[in-house]
Amino acid sequence: MITLNIEPRHKLALFGPADRNLKLLRELMGVQIFASGDHLKISGDAKAVERCVAVVSELRRHLPRNGSVTIDDVGRAAALFGGEPTPNGVLDVAISGKGVAPRTPGQIAYLSAMEERDLVFCAGPAGTGKTFLAVALAVTLLRRGRIRRLVLVRPAVEAGEKLGFLPGDIQAKVNPYLRPLMDALHDMMPYEQIRRLMANDVIELAPLAYMRGRTLNDAMIILDEAQNTTPSQMLMFLTRLGHNSKMVVTGDPTQVDLDADQVSGLTDARGKLAGIKGIGFVELGRQDIVRHQLVQNVVEAYQRLEK
Repeated sequence: MITLNIEPRHKLALFGPADRNLKLLRELMGVQIFASGDHLKISGDAKAVERCVAVVSELRRHLPRNGSVTIDDVGRAAALFGGEPTPNGVLDVAISGKGVAPRTPGQIAYLSAMEERDLVFCAGPAGTGKTFLAVALAVTLLRRGRIRRLVLVRPAVEAGEKLGFLPGDIQAKVNPYLRPLMDALHDMMPYEQIRRLMANDVIELAPLAYMRGRTLNDAMIILDEAQNTTPSQMLMFLTRLGHNSKMVVTGDPTQVDLDADQVSGLTDARGKLAGIKGIGFVELGRQDIVRHQLVQNVVEAYQRLEK
């Protein structure tokens, strides 16, 4: 444990209202941090504690110039001292006490592509871990301070059914479309932690239509079910990529729910962007399915019939 002395006149500005900045630091740096009188106590893994001390020192230097410390200031400082890139596919994520790691050669190639490139397209059938691994990497980068935000996006397209008008406010209307992304997060983080990060705008779930006009810096942005975008929607989404950000686009070209006369933005983008340096394209197949064995059998049966 390391104890830092904090000047009383700086405590409120540094810690934030209701210790909001300290709570965010705890989530981003993976340490235990709490205020005790005029002291700040930090404990946990030695390297994480060392990085957190560096972040606090940076924020204290920032304070006299600006008079306050915002959530964005905390995120920028955490990103500055966040640590090293993810080594050899190691993820800071565990489910039921077991670490998460790629399980097939295709998944290993997918994770490597996401680590090495700022824009990656991944296409493959259900159960291959397209979305799950992208979210796992994003959570890892968030915990290591290499990104400040995680933005999860989905097009609001019905899967062959007409649901009519959904009740409730706009959040209630889009929640069913975003639920699979929330399920992936729940596998990796406690609900209360997710709720706090969403309240602090560190994690955002949004329908694709809400991306227009935005530029996302210091973030990892994941577009799920991208086969259900149109080419114009895909172009709009891809141009949201900001500085120090990563973007991952996932989808299954065999499960397009657009009208028959519409071209899938995922297929269109793969054709137009092939060969551009810095963009990664990964194809996962039925051999990469890691769900129940029956899922692989179902995919194989449908592919045989289509052929």
